[in-house]
Amino acid sequence: MKTLTLNVPDSLDVDNRDLAMLVSTKLYEQGKLSLGQAAEVAGLTKRTFAELLGSYGVSIFNFPAQDLSKDVANA
Repeated sequence: MKTLTLNVPDSLDVDNRDLAMLVSTKLYEQGKLSLGQAAEVAGLTKRTFAELLGSYGVSIFNFPAQDLSKDVANA
């Protein structure tokens, strides 16, 4: 895993854990990380990460509506 160092202004009231969560939720939302990978980046268990997704405005159901329609049609 890569390590990233960011310079964040002191005026930005964000702690390291919240910043890791913001980055991991965005990457999960974009489909660049799986749930497990995003949880690892955030330093959380998959369950805890999944439970917190909603508070960051991200749905745990991270796939296009078209895929859902296809799944329903094939059920």
